[in-house]
Amino acid sequence: MDWSNVTAEDLVEALREVDWSTPPRPFSEFFSRFTVPRSQTKWTSRLKCNLYYYRTNYFLMIILILGMGFLRRPLAIVAALTTALSIGLLNDSFAATFSEKITRTIRQFSPHLAAKLRAPLAPVIRGRPSTKRAIFICGRPRWVSVLAFSGVSFFLWIVSCGALMVLWALAIGLLATLLHASFRTPNLKARLNTFREEFRAVWRNYSDL
Repeated sequence: MDWSNVTAEDLVEALREVDWSTPPRPFSEFFSRFTVPRSQTKWTSRLKCNLYYYRTNYFLMIILILGMGFLRRPLAIVAALTTALSIGLLNDSFAATFSEKITRTIRQFSPHLAAKLRAPLAPVIRGRPSTKRAIFICGRPRWVSVLAFSGVSFFLWIVSCGALMVLWALAIGLLATLLHASFRTPNLKARLNTFREEFRAVWRNYSDL
């Protein structure tokens, strides 16, 4: 894949739709080889490739840095978790998995309530279910849950007075991510894994026809 032709909008869209349930890459691979990019074009291509390939590692690294900054303020940790959850719900795969687990847990206590929380059926277009349907969480549109968790996290940030702390921790986490993605040399495994995920996405769309 030629990452130099991938725009920032394409990368954000790919990160939103990709499956985030994959485990992080091993530390031995994550910290294996670092080189200085020879040109701005190669730096841009390397940055996009590493952000996509090591997305889970970067997410966990930022969460770890945020957690280290909130050791003295437990309420800020809850605020960070709710903020991370509201951001994670923007991803299609994470939102669907989260809704399924919540519904499954409720079904153990109240099957009748769990039946009401099921997502509505996909609309039928020309005799076939539409593949581009909205994401529902517990039977409600995704934006309802995103706004709810965002409101709770905003309230907790104000109560905990940890807004300045999270800005510093987030800046350090983003800086560490940028430095790693800029100097980590993309290996053949990263390129093959990207091609494999692209093939799965194309095959999934083909099987829906």
